[in-house]
Amino acid sequence: MGCAISGLAPKTAGETKTEDDVAHLNEEQIQMIKESWKVIQEDIAKVGIIMFVRLFETHPECKDVFFLFRDVEDLEMLRTSRELRSHGLRVMSFIEKSVARLDQLERLEVLAVELGRSHYCYNAPPKYYSYVGAEFICAVQPILKERWTPELEEAWKTLFLYLTRLMKQGYQEETSRHQHEAASPKERPEKRNTAL
Repeated sequence: MGCAISGLAPKTAGETKTEDDVAHLNEEQIQMIKESWKVIQEDIAKVGIIMFVRLFETHPECKDVFFLFRDVEDLEMLRTSRELRSHGLRVMSFIEKSVARLDQLERLEVLAVELGRSHYCYNAPPKYYSYVGAEFICAVQPILKERWTPELEEAWKTLFLYLTRLMKQGYQEETSRHQHEAASPKERPEKRNTAL
């Protein structure tokens, strides 16, 4: 525990910065993220595991989204779980792709919106998305050691707020699509009465 991150977890009344207010990253922030990513990716599997174990420690309700981990009470057992390692690596792969697309915002937006859409199919609601970014930041601080600065923290927070907003957009689009399909009658060819 011991990592207090503000700015990513859901807001309480009175806080002014919201994910909709976050400005896009500036060039300096993009470079800081890319440079720090070079160090982070050396421990990519470790970060993924730490991130999810911390997520389940700080927000046990998140386990309900993961049917494989739903009933696991021993979080230490999760540290050696192949399934958790695999999922952590998938999330880290998404972060890696996001970092690689920081100079191509259209491609980054498509990636994050698509991930939000796929989370609809996994029944993983948007209320949990911001937690992952906060736990990622806590997991990478010890790895980056003296390279970690308040400016770098702000850059990563800004990136995760942006990604979270796009994922929520994708989730909402998919929700609307499914609601529309459920409300619309299926188009079937009309049977014609040919008997006279």
